[in-house]
Amino acid sequence: MTDESTNGGWYSEEAATFGDRLAGAREAAGMTQEDFAQRLGVKLKTVHGWEEDLREPRANKLQMMAGMLNVSIMWLLTGRGEGLDGPVEPERLDPSAERLLTDLRKARTDAQDLAERIGRMEKRLRTLLKENPL
Repeated sequence: MTDESTNGGWYSEEAATFGDRLAGAREAAGMTQEDFAQRLGVKLKTVHGWEEDLREPRANKLQMMAGMLNVSIMWLLTGRGEGLDGPVEPERLDPSAERLLTDLRKARTDAQDLAERIGRMEKRLRTLLKENPL
C-alpha cells in the first residue's frame, strides 16, 4: 500500500472507477462479495451494485468499507491517498485493444452524463406539468 498522490496509477480516477477500486481492495483483503456484504450488514446485490458503479454507498458505509479494507475514503472515491498499488507489471494490450478500452471508458462517461441530463430534464418537465396541467 502506498500514498499515491499522483494521477495515472492503476487505480487512479482516470483509469478506474469507484467500483473498480472497491472490488480490487475487497479482493486484496481476501473477501468475497458475500463475505463483504455480510460484514457490512448489506445485501449482496447492494455490494454488486457498488462494484458495478450502479449505486453509491452512504457515507457511513463508505467509512466502514475504508476501515475494513484498510484504505482511505479518499482513495476509494478518487484513487488518491492510502490505497492499493495495483499490479507490479501491468499486462500490455494490443494498441487497438487499448484504443477500444479508451473509447469504452469515454462512452461510459458520456452515457452517465446523458443519464444525468435526462434526469434533470424530466424533473423540469414534471415541475412544468404541475404548474400548468393539461
